[in-house]
Amino acid sequence: MPLNIVLVEPRIPQNTGNISRTCAATGARLHLVGPMGFTITDRQLKRAGLDYWHLLDITYYDGLDDFFAKNEGPFFYFTTKGQHRYCDVKYPENAYLVFGREDAGLPEELLFEHPGSALRLPMISGARSLNLSNTVAIAVYEALRQRDFTGLQEIGALTRYDWSDAPLDL
Repeated sequence: MPLNIVLVEPRIPQNTGNISRTCAATGARLHLVGPMGFTITDRQLKRAGLDYWHLLDITYYDGLDDFFAKNEGPFFYFTTKGQHRYCDVKYPENAYLVFGREDAGLPEELLFEHPGSALRLPMISGARSLNLSNTVAIAVYEALRQRDFTGLQEIGALTRYDWSDAPLDL
């Protein structure tokens, strides 16, 4: 069940690199909506997600109008201005999790037109926001948790030991 991550006008290459790595590791599709504050060849962007670029499914758009013309949703808008908690909604197949600029967020007109889809991560009063890449990771893993992490490897392996020989922790 595809999950789509949308970054609208990202400004910080390291954030986009980290988000790219999250998308690649989880099989989520990444949608980058311009204009961006850096070029896709930026070395800081590549360094943050270097080992994962070959796993990344990425699409670029000239702006929000271009993005909405090519995608049908459903859309969920992550914002500090949201009226609903991100964990209180069900993320259906092909959901688009949409995140705004690090310095400005998503356009308020867009949020106003979709109040039921404007979602917030709870924070203490006075905290402006979480880092964008952290917010995306939290949202991605909530959507994947709701899908029981279907398609993801859930059990790791040791390099020098076999888990079947480990003592039982009861």
